[in-house]
Amino acid sequence: MVDQANQELCFRQVHLDFHTSEAIKDVASKFDPEEFAEVLEQARVNSITCFARCHHGWLYYDSKKFPERVHPHLNNRNLLKEQIEACHRRGIRVPVYITVQWDHYTATRHPEWVAVTAAGQFSGTPPFEPGFYRNLCINTPYRDFLKEMTAEVMQSLPVDGLFFDIVSERECACRHCVDGMKNQGLDPASQNDRQLYAKQTLDQFKLDLTKFVRAFDQQCSIFFNAGHIGPYIRDSLPAYTHLELESLPSGGWGYLHFPLTMRYARTLGLDCLSHTGRFHTWWGDFHSFKNAAALEFECFQMLALNAKCLIGDQLHPDGKISRPVYDLIGSVYRQVEQKEPWCQGARAVTDLAVFHTEEFDGKQVSPPVAGALRMLQEAGHQFDIVDSRSDFTPYKVLILPDRVQINNQLAQKLEHYLAGGGKLIASAFSGLDADNSEFKLKSLGVKLRQPLKRDGSGELVAGKRMERNDYAEYILPKGAIGKGLPDTEHVMYLKGVEVTAAGDAEVLVDTIASYFDRSWEHFCSHQHTPASGTTDYPAVVKCGEVIYFAHPIFTQYYINAPRWCRTLVLNAIDMLLPQPLLRHNGPSSLVATVNEQAKANRWVVHLLHYIPERRCQDIDVIEDVIPLYNVTLSIKVPKTVKSVCCVPAQERIDFRAQDGRIEFVVSEINGHQMVELSFGR
Repeated sequence: MVDQANQELCFRQVHLDFHTSEAIKDVASKFDPEEFAEVLEQARVNSITCFARCHHGWLYYDSKKFPERVHPHLNNRNLLKEQIEACHRRGIRVPVYITVQWDHYTATRHPEWVAVTAAGQFSGTPPFEPGFYRNLCINTPYRDFLKEMTAEVMQSLPVDGLFFDIVSERECACRHCVDGMKNQGLDPASQNDRQLYAKQTLDQFKLDLTKFVRAFDQQCSIFFNAGHIGPYIRDSLPAYTHLELESLPSGGWGYLHFPLTMRYARTLGLDCLSHTGRFHTWWGDFHSFKNAAALEFECFQMLALNAKCLIGDQLHPDGKISRPVYDLIGSVYRQVEQKEPWCQGARAVTDLAVFHTEEFDGKQVSPPVAGALRMLQEAGHQFDIVDSRSDFTPYKVLILPDRVQINNQLAQKLEHYLAGGGKLIASAFSGLDADNSEFKLKSLGVKLRQPLKRDGSGELVAGKRMERNDYAEYILPKGAIGKGLPDTEHVMYLKGVEVTAAGDAEVLVDTIASYFDRSWEHFCSHQHTPASGTTDYPAVVKCGEVIYFAHPIFTQYYINAPRWCRTLVLNAIDMLLPQPLLRHNGPSSLVATVNEQAKANRWVVHLLHYIPERRCQDIDVIEDVIPLYNVTLSIKVPKTVKSVCCVPAQERIDFRAQDGRIEFVVSEINGHQMVELSFGR
């Protein structure tokens, strides 16, 4: 078995799906273990996740306890064992895949183990629709079966790690869950209580299963996949050895999910890797190929954000590995291998943090956070994403985008952060309590102006998106906050939260009202009514080292990216952080990150220039690499820089040091370029 002791995750991994229908004959008939491992080795793969049990419910090893579950047409009952042994002979690690909540075989034969909706129906795929997405309940005796099967895998195979798939919160009204809720004093008829119970029992399940596995193996890696990593994971984090971010940009996750999620996941203290796919779309897309430039960007961005690389593939039912697929994977992984020395043990260097709103709205790609992500990446700022349980002290500026609810505990934590020299940017509903009735965070320097405007149905108008921007209003930029913007009205499509300035807070910009809100009685032209010139409530307020935007400026940028919204936010950051870690004069499509390798006494700057395009209806694609030339960078450094060079080519770059910063020019960025900053001893 590959030694797991103190082992950092491999950089070049593959997740090899093998969900194979019982209607397919001669399964694995063309599998050749030596060819399998040889192709992986040639593609520079050093870890591959292979299947013990798939979503169809079939096993791919010679099970003695559950022989009826071995795929009925599996030509080689030792498929998994031979995959592992062949890979181990070449030093390739093989974690084992086990499905958890999706298993068609089990769901059809044990309906009493299937989760039940509040309407009394089985949860997931109906009986006469294709798909194995019927959800099993982990609070039924199914858990005992899962443990027994896992034990057999551990006892009969060499196991480097376990990848438990489809492990997520699913509220359930089955007999076992109803009884469990009653025993805890919860109300099974309440959706909130069902969701609470689902969260509690899932956390307990993961901790329990990890403890069970540790009775067999103290060192194997363990991961529970839910297709996302978010604040929900904190309570069960001890069950994990590492984190894997399933994030196929062409498979529903999009190109914002990975950078948003990884900037959060890397703060949780575990080694991380990210899943993309070689598929043109997503899992199960047989005989398709991702554009090479897209696969490069997705893997190189993983390195830039401190994740290891994983590319998803699916083995053909006949078991023959596809050489063209691994020619594609190898073309990228050979480059990753060359870059690894400047990525091992790297940690992000940041000076800002964006507060995650997922713990309030439950959205994996929440519009306010996604809008902030875009703004900061487009400007080259170095930042993490944090939640209410994070340590805020490492960050010079904390951003609360649009909808960060504040309770007394969080208000106290933020006030303590500000008292310690921290700085803050907040917007719209951020700082308000859960009922939007008052600002809990007094340092914002604003109060609600009552009553807040509501529409005919009684809903708050602030932040409400309308097809024709019925409640649009305007701001007139001026001073430092308006730097770079013309001295005229700029539309804010989403209405802001109506506030008044409190105490000695300074109003930087006022809101300019429209002539009237758009309605059936009053309308003008095709969309919103123009500015009336009448000053209304404050739009931007500064109170000490805190700047508050009344409008949901980050959500607006996510929706349709008004450049003036980004400019206003970047100006606010400049006012609070005049010396950011990194500046560059490249285009906004350039992604730049700074990482530290403490043991090597160096920083590594990653520069990526790949542009996703919406060339089709369903997905963004990357096909072409557009080089950049003569990009100037300025880096705020903590100590004397000895040398600057492009790596891995080891091409030296002239630089100039002044006032705690260094400045240099990168002559060419052809997709991805790393720059090493070596510090003197």
